[in-house]
Order: sequence, then C-alpha cells, then structure tokens
Amino acid sequence: MTSPSKAPHTTASAIIALQDTRHSLEHPESYQIAKLLKINEKLKAEVHKYQRSETALLSTKSQLHRLLSCSPVVIYSRQASDGFALTFISNSIQQFGYQPREFLKDRKFWSHCIHPEDILEVCAQLLNLFAEETQICQYRLRDHNGNYRWVQDQRKLMRDEMGNATEIIGSWQDITERKEIEQALFCEKELAQVTLKSIGDGVITTNFSGEVLYLNPVAEKLTGWTVETAKGKPVTAIFQTINELNEEPIESCVCQLLRQETSICVNDDILLISRDGSRYAIDESASPIYNHNQEMIGTVLVFRDVTKPRQLARKIAWQANHDGLTKLMNRRSFEEQLDRAILEARTHQNSHILCYLDLDQFKVVNDTCGHIAGDELLRQLAELFNHQVRTSDKIARLGGDEFGILLHQCPLQAGKQIADKLRKLIEDFRFTWDDKTFAIGASIGLVEINEDTLDLNSLLSAADAACYAAKDNGRNRLHIYQADDHEVAKQREERQWISKIHLALEENRFCLYQQKIIPVNPSKKGQNNHNELLIRMIDREGKIVPPMAFIPAAERYDLMPVLDRWVVSHFFKYYSTLTNSQKQEIYTINLSGSSLTSEQFLNFLKQQLKEHPISPETLCFEITETTAIANLSKAITFIRELKKIGCHFALDDFGSGMSSFGYLKNLPIDYLKIDGSFIKDILKDPIDCEMVECINRVGHVMGIQTIAEFVESNEILQKLQKMNIDYAQGYGIAKPCPLFDSLQTQNQEN
Repeated sequence: MTSPSKAPHTTASAIIALQDTRHSLEHPESYQIAKLLKINEKLKAEVHKYQRSETALLSTKSQLHRLLSCSPVVIYSRQASDGFALTFISNSIQQFGYQPREFLKDRKFWSHCIHPEDILEVCAQLLNLFAEETQICQYRLRDHNGNYRWVQDQRKLMRDEMGNATEIIGSWQDITERKEIEQALFCEKELAQVTLKSIGDGVITTNFSGEVLYLNPVAEKLTGWTVETAKGKPVTAIFQTINELNEEPIESCVCQLLRQETSICVNDDILLISRDGSRYAIDESASPIYNHNQEMIGTVLVFRDVTKPRQLARKIAWQANHDGLTKLMNRRSFEEQLDRAILEARTHQNSHILCYLDLDQFKVVNDTCGHIAGDELLRQLAELFNHQVRTSDKIARLGGDEFGILLHQCPLQAGKQIADKLRKLIEDFRFTWDDKTFAIGASIGLVEINEDTLDLNSLLSAADAACYAAKDNGRNRLHIYQADDHEVAKQREERQWISKIHLALEENRFCLYQQKIIPVNPSKKGQNNHNELLIRMIDREGKIVPPMAFIPAAERYDLMPVLDRWVVSHFFKYYSTLTNSQKQEIYTINLSGSSLTSEQFLNFLKQQLKEHPISPETLCFEITETTAIANLSKAITFIRELKKIGCHFALDDFGSGMSSFGYLKNLPIDYLKIDGSFIKDILKDPIDCEMVECINRVGHVMGIQTIAEFVESNEILQKLQKMNIDYAQGYGIAKPCPLFDSLQTQNQEN
C-alpha cells in the first residue's frame, strides 16, 4: 500500500509517462528526433565537463612542473615494476648541471655520480630501506663540472594494500653550504677544545643558574673533579675557595657575577681547596657569556695556579726587607721603621730609642778563622738579640758587624738599661770555633727619638757618631747622644771630610810630598838615600791641607785604599822624570791596613809595575806595626808576594806594641822604623835610650836595618851615630816638601 506522502508524486509521474507513450504512438518520427537531440545535449555537457577537468589537470600539472623546476629539492621516483630504477626525476636536477633524461636513460648514471668513498654506504642504506621504510642519509654527489657536492637523500618506501613494495619516493637536497658551515664550526670547536686543553689556566663554564657545564684538564687537575662528575653540579660545590690569611670561606667570582651581572677579578690571597684537600694559591676571574641577543646565558670562570709565583714573590719581598745571613731586618726596611717612629714621635709626642751597635774584635774572628766563622758569629748574636727585646721592637743588621735596634715607646733611661744589659750579654758571650774561643764586645750609641728629631739622616748621623764616640772612649762602652756632645761633634766633623775627600779626588786636588831619610853613617857601604812619599790635599783656595785633618776620617770610613791607589799611580807617572842618580834612591810608600789585606790592591800594584818602567828595587812599602799584627797572615802573604819581585818593606812605629819582638821574627821586612816617642827623648831619658839600643840590636841580629824617626836636632843624630843606627828621618834632617819641586831642584843641581 502506497504511503499518503508519495501518492501525489506517483500519480503525476504515471500521468506524464502515459502522455509520452501516447505522443510517441501518435508521432513516432518526431519523437525519435527529440530523443536524439536530448541525448546529444547530454553528451555535449559531458564532453564540456571533461574538457574543463582536463584543462584544470593540465594547469595543475604545469604548476607542479614549475614548482618542481624552481624548487631547490630534487624529487625522484623508483618504480618496483622497473626494478626500482629511477623512473622520474624533477627538472631541479639542473642545479647540478644535469638533465633528467641523463639519469633516466642510464640506470648506472646515478651510482657513477656518487663519491667512491660513499658508494658502498649508500647501497647498503638503500637495501636497509626495505626494513626501515623511511631513511635520511647524506653523501657526496658529483655535479656536471666534476665537483662533489653534499646532498641529503630523504626517501620513503611505498607499499600497496597487500603490503608489497611498489615505489620509492625520495628527494635530494644540496647541503654543501651547510656541511661547510658544520665543518667550520666543528674545526672551531675542535680548536677551542684543544686551546682550552692546552692553556695553563683552569676554565669552568656554567649555565645561567651557576651549574657546571664544562671543565678543561687544568681545572680538573686543580679542583679534583672530572667533567663527567662535575657536570650539572653547582659551581660552589666544585670550586671552593678560602682566604689564605684567615682561612675564612670566600664567595666564588661566579656567584658575585650572577648577582651583579658584571665581570669579577680577584687576585688577593685566595686558596683553592681541591676535592682531595690539596690547596693551591690562585688568581681568579669570571665573565658573563651572552647570546646573540646580548642576554646572559652563562658564565666562564678562569683561574690559574700561582702557588710558586706567590711563594717566590713573598720570598723576594722577604729578601728585600731582611738580611739573608742573620734573618734580621735589613737597613732599608729598618730605615722605613725609623721614619715611622719619627713621624709618630712628632704626632703623638712619644719617645723611642735608637741603639746603634758595632761589634768589637769581630775582625779578629774573621782574620783568624775565616769568614765562615764570622758569619756564624753574626747568626748567633742575632739570635741572642732576638731574645732580649720585645716583639714590638725592631732589630736590623745594618751592614758588616753593625746592628740597629729600635726600642718602641721607650724612655731614655729604660733604653739605657736595656742597651747596657745587651752590652754585658755580648761581653759575657763566648764564641767557639775549631777549639778556639773568642770574647766579643760591642760599642753602642744611643739616640732618643722625640718631637725634636729632624729627619732620618740626622738621626742616623747622631747614632753613628755616638757609636764611634763609644769606640774612641775605649770600646765595649755605651754613649748617649747629646745635642752639645763634644765627641759627637768630632765624629760629625770627620764625616764632613768624607765628601771633601771624594770631591778632591774628582777634581784631582791631591799632591805628593816627600821627606828625606838619610844614612846616619854615610861611610857605610850599600846605604842609599830614602824618600818617604806623603800625600797632601789642596783646598779650593789652593792651600795645603795638613794630613791629620783628613787622614783619620779616611781611615775610619775606609777611604785609605783609594788614596793609596792615587799615591801609587801618580808616583809611577812621575818616576819617568827622574834622573839616573835619583832612580838609585829608594822611595817609600805608606800602605793602609785595608790595602795590605786586599788581593785587589796587590793585583793593582803588580799591574802598575808592568805598565811603568820602574825598578821594583827602588820601592819600599811602609806598614804600621799595629796594622801588620792585626792582619798577620795576610800581611805576610802580601809582603812575600812583592819581595819576590824585588820590593822592600819597612815596619813603622816599631816598639809601640806590647808584643813587638814576638811578631817581628814572623815578618819578612827590610827596615825597622823605631817609634818616634823613644827617639825624641833619647838624650834625657835613659829608658828610651835603652829601648832604642835594644831594638837596634835585635834588628841587626835579624838582618834588618833600623830607621830612627823624629830626629829633630843634630845632637840626636850624633847620639844615633854612636848607637850604630842605620838611618835617620825628621825635621832635623829635612822637612816634607813637594815631590815635583824637589825633583826639579835636584835636576837643576845635577
């Protein structure tokens, strides 16, 4: 039964169908024509629709062709039906200089274009595609010009509904430029890695949170951590530092940098504590790492081991301020302490004491046992001094056997007691070396440092003068400086002569005098006249300065060797002006104790004798008895060296010492100059007369000729003749006169 909703439609269709049937029966030809026309219209519509679809398809194909031609990616296809040979390749292959047909025509063309080193790997990967179905691989492909270019081959295996492989679709993309960039980056990275491994500094990099990313080998060694164990840990756990002075922990540079976002550099007293507890003195610095947007993305910490340089620097600093032998403060550092004491005395009205100490009899130890023994004595005394003063006081070795002690905030009376106690300790001290025992004394000068102290130079000058005053007063004494001190004034005057002597040497304001020494009995054979050479200074006004004005200062401040050299060199120059008869006389040159014990002066003399045509037999070197005794071994060596070449020697002031005769037999001398204190009273003092006769007899027994000094009258000369003295010298014989003038006078007389 038909539903009510469909009834009207069914009825209408049936009516139309009946009408068509009736019409076709009534007009059969027209009906066929109309039907054909209708079919034709329908066909036209279908054809038109097909044409539009074909046009759209061609357009799409053309567009796809253009896209593939312009694309940097080469699209290819391998059909299973063709043995998976290349069956399609896009025109973009032209970027390699090829046409698609070259690949499609020859199945082996593609494989021939692959780099020989890559071909096996590429074929193996292609076989694996059937298991993997999708691959991305890279290899080198030769272009039309013969250059190899890197391509990235991305391919996929296509299967049908049954799972059978039907096609391989892939693409080649030229990645040569990317590969070159990668290679350049790789080289840079390798270079950076090698550099970081090669440098002597430790390097640690962190991220923005301060977590470790990298350690170079030096950082691994110093921290005790490896890259693997340290990576990801906070830098504070890897890099632990403390203050070297108080051992308090120090905040890492990285932590400071992350907080302040600015570079940090620290070079002061830092110790790095290694993982195993080892300690290294280091310098460290930290800098931020920025990305291309100038955003901080991490930090780099650079540090270096400065343990040895820091130890060396401290050693050098210590050596710059201390005496290497005694370990006491040296002069430069002590003077800095004195400067501070002077300033403090002026500012706070405090009182300090400077003790200037000079050892007595130290030279005896040096000459008897050698410098090694002398050095040991100085070390032992330095240790003794250290135990006698407070930690606030300063002790220094100022040079040679001189010491300085600064008693900080000490009144004069207390300073005097401390200094005198120290003097007594030195007096009681006994130094033993090679079974020999020596007693040592000390002369001490004391100066108060107060608000009236002018400066360092005046302070040291006063202390030096006070010390020498103590020596002049008998040694092993204490002398306190006073502003109106007569002894100090004397010392100051002597020091003023130092600069005068130097200036006179520079300006050549010295001259030679000579005094005759004649035979007492001219009838004796083999006795020639002697001439003692004497040095004189000329002041700037042209006046002669008497020797006793500058000689004591020259002796005290070790300037006599310079003057001795001047006398020798200038006389040797004058020698060529002598006549033959003058060259037969003997010329006596005085030598100081410093020259007598100096190997350099001995070499100087030998060199002068080689350079000048002077006969050694005409030279006599005069030394004092006290000098010879004080340096007996060196004096004997010096005398023997010059006597080998013909020089003579005279011993001056003989008889003034207590042990003169005991030493005389050890000295290979030619002349004895009897001390003038015995000669001048020989006419009225029988003891002096007996002493002179005794000395003369002993000298003659030993084969030594005698010379009497201070012969001031003809009566004394006659007395000496009766006593059989060999030579006489004094104002009664001839006064000193300029050497050059006397030579000219003698030449004129001849």
